[in-house]
Amino acid sequence: MTTALPGRTAPQDPTARPARRARRPARTAAMFLAPFLLLFTALYLAPIGYTVQQSLFRMHRSGLGLSAPTEVFAGLGNYATALGDPAFRGSLLRVLLIGVVQVPLMLLLALVLALLLDAKSTMFKRFFRLAFFLPYALPGVVGAIMWSYLVAPGLSPITAAAHHLGLHLNLTSDGMLGPTIGNMLTWGWTGYNMLIIHSALQAIPPEVVEAATMDGCSAFGTAWRIKVPMIRPALVLTTVFSIIGTAQLYNEPAILHNVAPNLSSTYTPIYAAHNAVDANDFNLAATESVVLALLAFVLSFGFLKLVQRRGAAS
Repeated sequence: MTTALPGRTAPQDPTARPARRARRPARTAAMFLAPFLLLFTALYLAPIGYTVQQSLFRMHRSGLGLSAPTEVFAGLGNYATALGDPAFRGSLLRVLLIGVVQVPLMLLLALVLALLLDAKSTMFKRFFRLAFFLPYALPGVVGAIMWSYLVAPGLSPITAAAHHLGLHLNLTSDGMLGPTIGNMLTWGWTGYNMLIIHSALQAIPPEVVEAATMDGCSAFGTAWRIKVPMIRPALVLTTVFSIIGTAQLYNEPAILHNVAPNLSSTYTPIYAAHNAVDANDFNLAATESVVLALLAFVLSFGFLKLVQRRGAAS
């Protein structure tokens, strides 16, 4: 123990100053992260927590229902009600079927378009890149309204052209609603995924492609054996985004319902939750939203784990 003599200051600990200097970057980082953490908590974590809380309660009306309803704890009762509803289960199955068919086809088309734009022999690259991306630049509601006129019975030029060929085509029939909505999704989101994949292709070192060409690899072989494996992270990313986006399907069926009255008001889970809000059953709407979020999480996380296992096995 060191004691200070009269008139002299006590010797300072030599490790104190480096410790203070080490804490400065941490405080600076905390100051820069504080706005993001505050907004992330207020706009993301808090609404999720409130939704989960609301899904565990229900409104109870006593007597003849003339008194004000009271909120009571329901536990998992709302989840049993939601999952026991055939219409809601059908909406979950419907988005699964649309995703299983539409997502692979859309990503395959986006990959082909990105590879064509990346080819040296492709002309007018800027024009085609803008043309492919333009559908995504339009607001989703505007695109859905445009397609609703293109498929509406009595207005559709596609139906009229098929009629001249002797085909009786109704793009809003029960059997064609799924393909019609899938086509609308593919038209609107292919350009977005193409841009992500094309950006990943631009990051491939040119010398890798030149080495493959010098070894006698054809253009198709270079694309399949060299480029596609090297942009695997971008393909995984677009697949995860597409899975989540398909689970959140709402704009297309909501707009298409105006020209296709046979389209159910519970066609997709979010559509069903929106109808629950219109019926003032906010607890059920919160429950259906949580179920949908869990479904999207399980599908996306399961896909990531599957990709990781295949990558480790190879």
